[in-house]
Amino acid sequence: MKKNIISLLGASVFILSFGFLATSCGGGSAGSDSSSGDAKAPPKSMIAEEPEPIEVSADGSTVTIRLTGDDLMKYNLNKIEVKEGQKIKLTLTHIGKMAKEAMGHNFVLLKPEITVEAFANEAALAKDNDYIPEGQADNIIVHTKMVGGGESTSIEFDAPAKGSYKFMCSFPAHYVNMKGDFIVN
Repeated sequence: MKKNIISLLGASVFILSFGFLATSCGGGSAGSDSSSGDAKAPPKSMIAEEPEPIEVSADGSTVTIRLTGDDLMKYNLNKIEVKEGQKIKLTLTHIGKMAKEAMGHNFVLLKPEITVEAFANEAALAKDNDYIPEGQADNIIVHTKMVGGGESTSIEFDAPAKGSYKFMCSFPAHYVNMKGDFIVN
């Protein structure tokens, strides 16, 4: 009898402990409210939120673009839409860890008649100029410098005439994944 009571007490302690752990680790019921004593998540206003990657000023004259590139050769955006004549403030941030010699990124905005592949093939040979071929200067609207992991660079320019443009990273072979459409309305 004494053994049964001890076993029963042990089982009760286990069940109570497990129940406590389950509710304190988020295993409580979906309908529980804050009055039950459960810890609450911090209010949304206390959680750091990433800014929107594209923001337009209140008067519509300026567009701020936060473009990121990573160690997996990807931009966070593959389409950017602006209006003709808007001031563009573009910041490219390499959110990866690799050095620019191994995994550099830039932003190159090409004129409409230029194909990404043709430009990229020539750019791959321009290592000494951050993969911006000198012979292609007339085919580029604007470009950033090359950055490595943890680095950022910014440029400002006026949106070109209405139309569809291509942007890309000119580091060798990156254009396969790192390209997009720059649409001017």
